[in-house]
Amino acid sequence: MILFRFQTCRFLIFLFGLFISIFLFPISDIESAGIKGDFFLSLQARLIRDGFNQTMIRSVYKDPKVYLDKKIIKVYFTYREAKLNYDQFTTQQSITKAITYIREHMDAFQTAEKKFGVDREIITAIILVETQLGKVTGKKSILNTFSTLAALADPIVRDTLWKEISRTRKLDQKKFEKWSARKSKWAYRELKAYLKYSAKEKIPPSEVNGSFAGAMGIAQFLPSSILAYAKDGNNDGRIDLFNHSDAIASIAGYLKNYGWHPGIGLKKAYKIVYRYNRSSYYVNTVLTIAELLRG
Repeated sequence: MILFRFQTCRFLIFLFGLFISIFLFPISDIESAGIKGDFFLSLQARLIRDGFNQTMIRSVYKDPKVYLDKKIIKVYFTYREAKLNYDQFTTQQSITKAITYIREHMDAFQTAEKKFGVDREIITAIILVETQLGKVTGKKSILNTFSTLAALADPIVRDTLWKEISRTRKLDQKKFEKWSARKSKWAYRELKAYLKYSAKEKIPPSEVNGSFAGAMGIAQFLPSSILAYAKDGNNDGRIDLFNHSDAIASIAGYLKNYGWHPGIGLKKAYKIVYRYNRSSYYVNTVLTIAELLRG
């Protein structure tokens, strides 16, 4: 009888606690407080099937800094390139800062020019537009960005995010489904590349921030581009795109890979820079800055 009363009492306490949690913490708050980790279960299983160490993956996604970032999805549907003020980068003040930047990193530029045949002006122009000469590299978690987008392959995650975004945006669900299928495949490839890069460089995956699109460092490379084109500019045995020498060498290596060479014509230069960022507005701005830097 005493045992029965004890168990009954404990059960009532449990029900009371559940009641309190439901009414004090709405479902959205519960998700943001920890249940969110379940959204990445299928993603973790997929990564493990694709050869990533199980212990490492479980450890990565147990990190309290790792969560489903609903804001990332909203940003993708509100971001418009036309709203960006590229004209700010061609002002005399910006050009003066860029000239100072070249002087400060002259050794790195001279090495890049000698090794890759890419002039300092075009590299500086890209760094100016991408990150304001390394000052603005982004505040979004790279891991959360790619994990969230890759997790769209899971119907439960996709439905959760659809409900979230459809409250604030008038969207067609079929278009959202189509976008999700395409974006999740791309993000999964970038997520795998990022995990390989962070493991190689011994960087905690949750510690690196970048743009909402997952680009990172002074050069704003995607993880797949880091693995393919990034260079160790200061010869310290590491590739760190938050290091100016590495960023300068990496941009030079990227451009050279696509055919950049000394004395390159404007038409070909346009096509190569377009590979860096597929925006005519962006390319024209970068080429204009480079020309202004040459005087």
